[in-house]
Amino acid sequence: MARISGINLPLNKRAEIGLTYIFGIGKSTSNKILETVKIDKNKLIKDLSEGEVEKVRSIIEKNYKAEGVLKRQILDNIKRLKQINSYRGTRHSKRLPVRGQRTKTNSRTIRGNVRKKGASGKKASGKKV
Repeated sequence: MARISGINLPLNKRAEIGLTYIFGIGKSTSNKILETVKIDKNKLIKDLSEGEVEKVRSIIEKNYKAEGVLKRQILDNIKRLKQINSYRGTRHSKRLPVRGQRTKTNSRTIRGNVRKKGASGKKASGKKV
């Protein structure tokens, strides 16, 4: 079993795709890592030897920020934006889109799936017919 940066890599995936299961490593970064270690990117994770896994693990730890370190850095950056009361920080704290997207419509994922009924806010008629 290949375990890198606290993540169990899926055994039946190619090495190029399996490394992308680590937060902070995408397809191009995984290709660079495999080229430096000289591992075929089409080789399955279960076919990697312990030495190859150890080489990949050491390269990721030395040269790249991944998993917990990267997540902590992102959270620290957001906390800093909130502390200095920047526009982006206030948008983060209000849970609104940060990067200039419109909010009248299309911001459902960041706001949560808030849907108002079309009849809300209207007064009920006084008489029954």
